[in-house]
Amino acid sequence: MLDHLMRAATVVDGTGAPAFTADVGLRGGRIAVVAPPGTVTEAARTAEDASGLVLAPGFVDPHTHYDAQLFWDPYATPSMHHGVTTVAGGNCGFTLAPLNPARPGDADYTRRMMSRVEGMSLRALEEGVDWGWSTFGEYLDALEGRIAVNAGFMVGHCALRRHVMGEAATGGQPTPGQLREMTLLLHGAMDAGAWGLSTTQSATHSDGAGAPVASRHARPAELIALAGAVGEHEGTQLEAIVAGCLDQFSDEEGDLLVAMSAAAGRPLNWNVLTIDAAVPERVPRQLAVSARARAAGGRVVALTMPILTPMNMSLGTFCALNLIPGWGEVLGLPVPERIARLRDPSVRAELLRRAGSKEAGVFRRLADFGRYVIGDTYSKENAGLSGRVVRDLAAERGQDPFHCLVEICAGDGLRTVLWPMPTDNDPASWTLRQETWLHEDVLLGGSDAGAHLDRMCGAPYTTRFLGDCLRGRRLVPLERAVRMLTDDPARLFGLRGRGRITEGFHADLVLFDPERIDAGPARLVHDLPGDSPRLDARALGVVSVRVNGVETVRDGEVTGAVPGTVLRSGRDTRTVSTR
Repeated sequence: MLDHLMRAATVVDGTGAPAFTADVGLRGGRIAVVAPPGTVTEAARTAEDASGLVLAPGFVDPHTHYDAQLFWDPYATPSMHHGVTTVAGGNCGFTLAPLNPARPGDADYTRRMMSRVEGMSLRALEEGVDWGWSTFGEYLDALEGRIAVNAGFMVGHCALRRHVMGEAATGGQPTPGQLREMTLLLHGAMDAGAWGLSTTQSATHSDGAGAPVASRHARPAELIALAGAVGEHEGTQLEAIVAGCLDQFSDEEGDLLVAMSAAAGRPLNWNVLTIDAAVPERVPRQLAVSARARAAGGRVVALTMPILTPMNMSLGTFCALNLIPGWGEVLGLPVPERIARLRDPSVRAELLRRAGSKEAGVFRRLADFGRYVIGDTYSKENAGLSGRVVRDLAAERGQDPFHCLVEICAGDGLRTVLWPMPTDNDPASWTLRQETWLHEDVLLGGSDAGAHLDRMCGAPYTTRFLGDCLRGRRLVPLERAVRMLTDDPARLFGLRGRGRITEGFHADLVLFDPERIDAGPARLVHDLPGDSPRLDARALGVVSVRVNGVETVRDGEVTGAVPGTVLRSGRDTRTVSTR
């Protein structure tokens, strides 16, 4: 007997093949039958009419930070609402394990690092996670049987270094013995099911005390040695972040990514390729590294987002503005002193100069303050300004835009929420995206879901992209769009039996209305442990989400079921060799 039967669904199977109408039956967590409408004779415990609805494989998000959130939110919201059934975590060199049991204080160090570098609520990390593990395998076991999505995790380089080197991981170099110990620790994590190694060399990544995170101090020999260890395990990967990811790689950074992938014989993905027609040299510069990797026996894959992800800013709390060279020193001052400095014309002039300089890289796009929209305000003098564009307000007041913005924020004690309008929303940039998505080493993703919770909401990229493909710009046919969200990432990670609607595959499925599929606007909610805030966005047009055959979402509401699997390398992933 079938567990469930969906009748007359429009099946978009993830392969890119034309859509077709079929009855789809599920049994034991897998797809048991895909047949022409009306031809399934086997009885089913439950059934539904899916006519007029699209049935697609569950979406695979290749870059998330749900490592902590899954402990207090097993539904990985809002991703699961938007059809995501599998998430890849442990990215950017940051994981909650392993932890050295001889140093209990490392858990607090990790919490504060994650709060600073990934924008997670410190209170939520303290109250929502039990931190009862030491090994990476124990961390995975702690999630087993209690999550609604499928989740796989890289092991973070920062955790490996901290475990072996202690405080010397920040600023120091490992002895040969310590590197061997680090390598053994990585082997143990992959034996337990870690997907591989993630690392960061990005200048924007600092720990809770503001110091460069541990992996930033690693030299190429260390990274290549660890990458080589990854290649000794079945179904493994690499993920790396370097400073040039956000703008353009240096020659040395490109050499490093190529060498790591070639040493492992495994794909390496990086995040995120920013596509902007105003910087036409960026895409070919970044993708040239992929060509070099293939020639060297590796593969380097760029993740890029198919939507423009809204991200808010503030002069009062840590955000991307702090990452502009020279800005962190001012924005890190106590609020009264910070306001005084920001009101100094000479300080503002220097900040603007640094923000517009070449060293600011991709953050230069944040310096057009006239394009900022005022969000939430908190003072009487700023009443009625929400939704206004700074350029218009500056013209009314006879001020330059940055001066105007500073005065508005000062009136709120720097609590004002600011929304920069994207500078790359022009037709030429969208045409460039459409062309870039065709590249064999470009993959859609980079949501950062689970991180930067009060600043951005990238999780809805799946539904927003499909809505744009069906009713907006129509840059990609539906069948190809679904493949880009399902089979493409599943094949990169070597997921066994996922990413397609095929008999015998796991029944990870999303059923949606093609006339309505989309994402609502981002809104601030207070639903984290400790009543901490985050941005959320409702899914529109998603009728049902199933993970391993069990319904987890129906009409926008979670069902309470937790059928997800902790996906372990080797058992749940096959090797995607680059050699």
